[in-house]
Amino acid sequence: MVPSSELRLGAQHISPQDLLCKVYRWSDLPLSGRLKTLSHCQSFGAGDGAKVCCNPYHYSRLCGPESPPPPYSLSRSDEHKPLDSNLSYTEPVPPLTSNPPHPTPRDYTDTGTSIGSSTSSGHRSHWCSVAYWEQRTRVGRLYPAYEPSLNIFYDLPQGTGLCLGQLHANAYHSRREDPGSHSTAGLHGHPRHGSGGSSSSSSSSSSGVQQIRSKIGHGIVLSREPDGVWLYNRSNHPVFVHSPTLDPPRARVLSVKRVMPGFSLKVFDYEHSSWMAQHGVKPECQEGPWDPHSVRISFAKGWGPCYSRQFITSCPCWLEVLLNNHR
Repeated sequence: MVPSSELRLGAQHISPQDLLCKVYRWSDLPLSGRLKTLSHCQSFGAGDGAKVCCNPYHYSRLCGPESPPPPYSLSRSDEHKPLDSNLSYTEPVPPLTSNPPHPTPRDYTDTGTSIGSSTSSGHRSHWCSVAYWEQRTRVGRLYPAYEPSLNIFYDLPQGTGLCLGQLHANAYHSRREDPGSHSTAGLHGHPRHGSGGSSSSSSSSSSGVQQIRSKIGHGIVLSREPDGVWLYNRSNHPVFVHSPTLDPPRARVLSVKRVMPGFSLKVFDYEHSSWMAQHGVKPECQEGPWDPHSVRISFAKGWGPCYSRQFITSCPCWLEVLLNNHR
């Protein structure tokens, strides 16, 4: 923590955190670049105080506009004009209803995440559940998040939270112990047998999936904040995100946002979601059953009209974040 007064560099004025972020993390950071304090920093949410944190790794860069501008006009800006009106995301997505699983000794769970807060009835409340997928196969159990911030990474030790590598190993051992299980889960379906979604050998062992697994690394941080759900990319490769609140109203094509390493993006906007619910707004690109409280995240590979992969189920490694309706 240092005094929040600006420093002078020649004729320019710069804040301490901007200067150190420019020196130690992003040499291309403009003086007017917008930074966001990460939720694990003690100065997060402190407002305008006499002191400010100057640790450059407690900040991220903002990725594009924070949210669609109110009052969420039905007009579409040039940024969202379709490249090809014949291409749209049309795969039906029925909503998932599931109780959070009870951790077993083999499950990797963070004690800080698993304790969580309690509701008035004494039950733990989770603000989201995360499903990990490899192409069309769900791997392992749903992972409930109780604390406001959740780290999602691949290899141990990269912090505490959801370790996808351990989740994958648990699912593999479950299949070994129950060789009679050969079912696979649908896009939102549950495995018919066993605790984790069983996968075909060709899917789990493909070189493409293995290559993307190696790129997940430190992964991402999901944080529930007063204005919405934020994603911070702390890996060395981009991630791609879609959620209902990232689409402009009446969108004709899917809006998949790329989040580069070191950047943050508000992936779900509570105000926008409430506005959509009140006005019955559903993007035209979404056909069939539609879950207005889900976020999809793909590691390293994008999908949608701008990519060869039209559906996220073609992406090697991806996440489905199922948000509770309450904040």
